[in-house]
Amino acid sequence: MSLPDTIHATTIALGEAGILIRGEPGSGKSSLARQLLGDARALRIFSLLVADDRTRVEERHGRLVARAVTAVAGCIEIRGIGIVRRAAEPAVVVRLIVDLSEGAPERLPERTEGTVAVCGVLLPRIRAQTGANLTDIVMEHIGGLCDAPVTE
Repeated sequence: MSLPDTIHATTIALGEAGILIRGEPGSGKSSLARQLLGDARALRIFSLLVADDRTRVEERHGRLVARAVTAVAGCIEIRGIGIVRRAAEPAVVVRLIVDLSEGAPERLPERTEGTVAVCGVLLPRIRAQTGANLTDIVMEHIGGLCDAPVTE
């Protein structure tokens, strides 16, 4: 078990899976989180905010646990409106990392690109372009349908 770290990330719960979204300031982490939460609700999948902008993460028994920094718990930014309160889950076990970037990710990434270690815990990772609609990709990953992509 490690001491908690605070990282620049937004985290949501979809079903039983925690999704940790990382990216530069203004890259669309909050927007993607709201999109995924809304899409999951439309599909009748449990979905709640865990943390926006600042997430506390720690390794516990081989799993990565994420929770909100107390000062901003239950708050999420809506660009053009400001900070709003939303129902929130206090903590979640992270099952997937989404890294947002300006450039488009490789169409067929190397197998090692699909994982990343956070606090010593190796997790599946999606690298995606800022503004991309990722609902289908995220749902495939948390449903376990993308465990072994075809590489040949």
